[in-house]
Amino acid sequence: MKIESLKVFCDLAETQSFTKAAQINEVTQSAVSQQITALERQFKALLVERGKRKFRLTPHGDLLYEYSKQMLETYSSLGTKLKETSELVSGTIRIATIYSIGLHSLPPYLKKFLKSYPQANVHVEYRHASQVYEDVLSNIVDLGLVAYPTHARNLEIVALRKDPLVLICHPQHPLVKRKSIKIKALNGLRFVGFEREIPTRRALDRLFREQRVSVEYVMEFDNVETVKRAVEIDSGVAIVPETTISQEVANQSLVAIRLEDGELARPLAAIHTRTKVLSPAMKQFIALLKNPV
Repeated sequence: MKIESLKVFCDLAETQSFTKAAQINEVTQSAVSQQITALERQFKALLVERGKRKFRLTPHGDLLYEYSKQMLETYSSLGTKLKETSELVSGTIRIATIYSIGLHSLPPYLKKFLKSYPQANVHVEYRHASQVYEDVLSNIVDLGLVAYPTHARNLEIVALRKDPLVLICHPQHPLVKRKSIKIKALNGLRFVGFEREIPTRRALDRLFREQRVSVEYVMEFDNVETVKRAVEIDSGVAIVPETTISQEVANQSLVAIRLEDGELARPLAAIHTRTKVLSPAMKQFIALLKNPV
């Protein structure tokens, strides 16, 4: 027995017309008659007294109509609840993020998201870039947050925004007198950089080659926090995302200098597998990440 057959039967009982019941359900009169006959066969009882001038439900028909209406109302209510549930922003989002995004850019977004959607939860893992891709592709996490996203056949990349890059140096470094600087002015300077496999390092090396600039790498690290500490002890200068040094600039342990060579910024992106079915919570979180907080 199909729920549609019960609806046809109820429409027939209420309109007392095979023609109108057929029109309501967008089927033929013959189809209505066949469905009523199928119900009678299933329940082994006459449901409708068919006459040329008169339409009437039998006692069995009255009983079926009463319970069918209840079932149809319950079915409709179920559909409404399921829709509400599918639109409810709830559940846990598993995220893997590179350190610089997770420690500096992500916190205000997390705070706003959790305040807006208290039924949702976010679990964050701090990882190196290569590990973020591995976790996403292995379905260990739902979303990955990376800079300079790498395209792959089974990855979906959602562009978020661009994070400006700035030059940082010790407060007593000769460059602090300048409000802005060209990349070529870094030629020959002692430089604290990221390790070679870090995407930001690869982007900066490409930029130095294009500008024919040669810096002296004195230290290399796999995270921005250690890079900043090295610059604070005047080991050299460095180029880092602007969002990562707000506290040090406020404390005057570092000085940030704007780079003049066009729009120097690292692109940020959210990544997930192409087969990932995004929950309402994931969709809302990604939408939030696209806008400034």
